[in-house]
Amino acid sequence: MEIRGPMLLPAHREDVALTTVDGLTLVGELALPERIAPVATLVTLHPLPTAGGFMDSHILRKAAGRLPALADLAVLRFNTRGTTSPRGTSEGAFDGGASEVFDVAATIDFVRERGLPRPWLVGWSFGTELALKYGRDHDIEGVILLSPPLHRATAEEVAAWAGDSRRMVVLVPEFDDYLRPDEARERFSSVPHAQLIAVEGGKHLWVGENQTRRVLTEIVAAVNPDALPLPVEWEGPVEG
Repeated sequence: MEIRGPMLLPAHREDVALTTVDGLTLVGELALPERIAPVATLVTLHPLPTAGGFMDSHILRKAAGRLPALADLAVLRFNTRGTTSPRGTSEGAFDGGASEVFDVAATIDFVRERGLPRPWLVGWSFGTELALKYGRDHDIEGVILLSPPLHRATAEEVAAWAGDSRRMVVLVPEFDDYLRPDEARERFSSVPHAQLIAVEGGKHLWVGENQTRRVLTEIVAAVNPDALPLPVEWEGPVEG
């Protein structure tokens, strides 16, 4: 059958709780390849919760639904403080990206405690701001930024990545609501090694199966290129 929409391919899925240094419990889910150890880990940072973003925002949900089976990746999703999803509500209150520094740290602590390999931060919209502001403080392989608005991450915080050896992959939709490719090239020019990918026809929310497949392909190209090309059909059982 064709792989599309909310299809869940086989994986080991576990509800998890993350604890922040300021004493909050954040709810999340860890999806692991069903039969082998993961080759890398995606730590996902969701879009703006005050605009409807949460751990189930569709690109992140589909990454967790497909990539453990298709690309041997672990995918950690969670709700930042004060954010609600069907999984539950994380304690605390939205803080505009400030106290969320502790939320990012809690995810990396969890990855380390669980012995998960090669963590990458995958931020979408508001999540890219968290990755840019706080990712350099942690033991990660790189950051993947989907639709970065650059509303909260300052020019200085972006430029600080210039001297960092870790990879930065930036996916910018052609028709983004906030930051389009030409302006993105200018604003990320302070990071010479940043790989900026302009996605023709793309929009901020990456709606549609073609856009979903493009985003997931670029994520896998950065993290586990040996898994490409991603299959578009699945012959085995599915979970949903």
